[in-house]
Amino acid sequence: MRIIGIDPGTGILGFGVIDATPGKMKLVDAGVIKTPAHTPIEIRLEDIFDSLTDIIAETKPQIMSIEKLFFAQNVTTAMSVSHARGVAMLAGQKGKLAITEYTPLQIKQTVTGYGRASKKQVQEMVRIQLGLLKIPEPDDCADALAAAITHYLMTRV
Repeated sequence: MRIIGIDPGTGILGFGVIDATPGKMKLVDAGVIKTPAHTPIEIRLEDIFDSLTDIIAETKPQIMSIEKLFFAQNVTTAMSVSHARGVAMLAGQKGKLAITEYTPLQIKQTVTGYGRASKKQVQEMVRIQLGLLKIPEPDDCADALAAAITHYLMTRV
Protein backbone atom coordinates (compact mmCIF):
# COMPACT_ATOMS: atom_id res chain seq x y z
CA MET A 1 0.00 0.00 0.00
CA ARG A 2 1.14 3.55 -0.64
CA ILE A 3 0.49 6.04 2.18
CA ILE A 4 0.87 9.81 2.26
CA GLY A 5 1.39 11.27 5.71
CA ILE A 6 0.49 14.90 6.40
CA ASP A 7 1.73 17.22 9.15
CA PRO A 8 -0.69 20.14 8.70
CA GLY A 9 0.37 23.76 8.85
CA THR A 10 -0.35 26.96 6.99
CA GLY A 11 3.20 28.29 6.77
CA ILE A 12 4.77 24.85 6.37
CA LEU A 13 2.84 21.68 5.62
CA GLY A 14 4.88 18.49 5.76
CA PHE A 15 4.18 15.51 3.52
CA GLY A 16 5.75 12.08 3.29
CA VAL A 17 4.89 9.22 0.97
CA ILE A 18 5.90 5.65 1.74
CA ASP A 19 5.35 2.25 0.18
CA ALA A 20 4.48 -0.35 2.79
CA THR A 21 4.50 -4.08 2.19
CA PRO A 22 4.48 -6.80 4.84
CA GLY A 23 7.55 -6.24 6.98
CA LYS A 24 8.99 -3.42 4.88
CA MET A 25 8.60 0.33 4.40
CA LYS A 26 10.27 2.41 1.71
CA LEU A 27 10.44 6.17 1.18
CA VAL A 28 8.84 7.35 -2.06
CA ASP A 29 8.85 11.14 -1.62
CA ALA A 30 8.85 13.67 1.19
CA GLY A 31 9.11 17.39 1.69
CA VAL A 32 7.23 20.49 2.69
CA ILE A 33 4.83 22.92 1.09
CA LYS A 34 5.72 26.45 2.18
CA THR A 35 3.47 29.47 1.82
CA PRO A 36 4.68 33.05 2.24
CA ALA A 37 3.93 34.79 5.52
CA HIS A 38 1.66 37.84 5.37
CA THR A 39 -0.18 36.41 2.35
CA PRO A 40 -3.97 36.28 2.66
CA ILE A 41 -5.11 32.96 4.12
CA GLU A 42 -7.31 32.12 1.13
CA ILE A 43 -4.30 32.37 -1.21
CA ARG A 44 -2.17 30.24 1.12
CA LEU A 45 -4.88 27.60 1.33
CA GLU A 46 -5.27 27.52 -2.44
CA ASP A 47 -1.51 27.06 -2.79
CA ILE A 48 -1.56 24.18 -0.28
CA PHE A 49 -4.52 22.54 -2.06
CA ASP A 50 -2.98 22.87 -5.53
CA SER A 51 0.46 21.65 -4.41
CA LEU A 52 -0.94 18.70 -2.48
CA THR A 53 -3.24 17.79 -5.37
CA ASP A 54 -0.18 17.68 -7.65
CA ILE A 55 1.77 15.55 -5.15
CA ILE A 56 -1.13 13.10 -4.86
CA ALA A 57 -1.44 12.89 -8.67
CA GLU A 58 2.31 12.27 -9.04
CA THR A 59 2.79 9.75 -6.21
CA LYS A 60 -0.61 7.99 -6.36
CA PRO A 61 -1.12 7.01 -2.71
CA GLN A 62 -4.21 5.05 -1.67
CA ILE A 63 -4.34 6.34 1.91
CA MET A 64 -3.83 9.68 3.64
CA SER A 65 -2.71 9.60 7.27
CA ILE A 66 -3.07 13.05 8.80
CA GLU A 67 -2.17 14.38 12.22
CA LYS A 68 -5.11 15.47 14.37
CA LEU A 69 -4.96 18.84 16.05
CA PHE A 70 -4.28 18.40 19.71
CA PHE A 71 -3.44 21.74 21.28
CA ALA A 72 -5.20 24.87 22.40
CA GLN A 73 -2.50 27.25 23.58
CA ASN A 74 -2.77 29.71 20.71
CA VAL A 75 -6.27 29.94 19.24
CA THR A 76 -5.12 31.89 16.18
CA THR A 77 -2.52 29.25 15.32
CA ALA A 78 -5.01 26.45 15.97
CA MET A 79 -7.53 28.03 13.59
CA SER A 80 -4.91 28.54 10.88
CA VAL A 81 -3.64 24.96 11.17
CA SER A 82 -7.21 23.64 11.15
CA HIS A 83 -7.82 25.46 7.86
CA ALA A 84 -4.71 23.85 6.34
CA ARG A 85 -5.77 20.47 7.73
CA GLY A 86 -9.20 20.80 6.13
CA VAL A 87 -7.71 21.75 2.77
CA ALA A 88 -5.32 18.77 2.95
CA MET A 89 -8.23 16.44 3.74
CA LEU A 90 -10.19 17.92 0.83
CA ALA A 91 -7.26 17.24 -1.52
CA GLY A 92 -7.19 13.67 -0.22
CA GLN A 93 -10.93 13.27 -0.68
CA LYS A 94 -10.78 14.69 -4.21
CA GLY A 95 -7.92 12.27 -4.92
CA LYS A 96 -10.17 9.39 -3.76
CA LEU A 97 -7.89 8.48 -0.84
CA ALA A 98 -9.01 6.75 2.32
CA ILE A 99 -8.32 9.26 5.12
CA THR A 100 -7.17 8.28 8.60
CA GLU A 101 -6.33 10.51 11.56
CA TYR A 102 -3.94 10.05 14.46
CA THR A 103 -3.14 12.26 17.44
CA PRO A 104 0.45 13.42 18.01
CA LEU A 105 0.53 11.13 21.07
CA GLN A 106 -0.50 8.11 18.97
CA ILE A 107 2.12 8.93 16.34
CA LYS A 108 4.95 9.37 18.85
CA GLN A 109 3.92 6.25 20.78
CA THR A 110 3.74 4.14 17.63
CA VAL A 111 6.95 5.37 16.01
CA THR A 112 9.19 5.68 19.08
CA GLY A 113 7.45 3.64 21.78
CA TYR A 114 7.13 6.77 23.94
CA GLY A 115 4.20 9.19 23.70
CA ARG A 116 6.22 12.19 24.82
CA ALA A 117 9.19 11.65 22.52
CA SER A 118 11.11 14.71 21.34
CA LYS A 119 11.20 15.90 17.73
CA LYS A 120 14.76 14.56 17.45
CA GLN A 121 13.70 11.12 18.70
CA VAL A 122 10.86 11.00 16.15
CA GLN A 123 13.23 12.06 13.36
CA GLU A 124 15.77 9.40 14.31
CA MET A 125 13.17 6.62 14.50
CA VAL A 126 11.74 7.65 11.11
CA ARG A 127 15.28 7.48 9.72
CA ILE A 128 15.85 4.02 11.18
CA GLN A 129 12.47 2.58 10.18
CA LEU A 130 12.80 3.79 6.59
CA GLY A 131 16.48 2.84 6.34
CA LEU A 132 17.58 6.38 5.49
CA LEU A 133 21.18 7.60 5.74
CA LYS A 134 20.19 10.89 7.36
CA ILE A 135 17.22 12.17 9.30
CA PRO A 136 14.42 13.74 7.26
CA GLU A 137 14.38 17.52 7.59
CA PRO A 138 12.75 19.81 8.39
CA ASP A 139 10.88 18.24 11.31
CA ASP A 140 7.54 18.90 9.53
CA CYS A 141 8.66 16.41 6.88
CA ALA A 142 9.72 13.85 9.52
CA ASP A 143 6.39 14.31 11.34
CA ALA A 144 4.50 13.64 8.09
CA LEU A 145 6.54 10.48 7.47
CA ALA A 146 5.84 9.45 11.08
CA ALA A 147 2.10 9.82 10.39
CA ALA A 148 2.42 7.55 7.35
CA ILE A 149 4.50 5.00 9.32
CA THR A 150 1.92 5.08 12.12
CA HIS A 151 -0.87 4.13 9.76
CA TYR A 152 1.11 1.21 8.41
CA LEU A 153 2.09 -0.04 11.88
CA MET A 154 -1.45 0.39 13.26
CA THR A 155 -3.13 -1.44 10.39
CA ARG A 156 -0.67 -4.03 9.12
CA VAL A 157 -2.11 -7.47 8.73
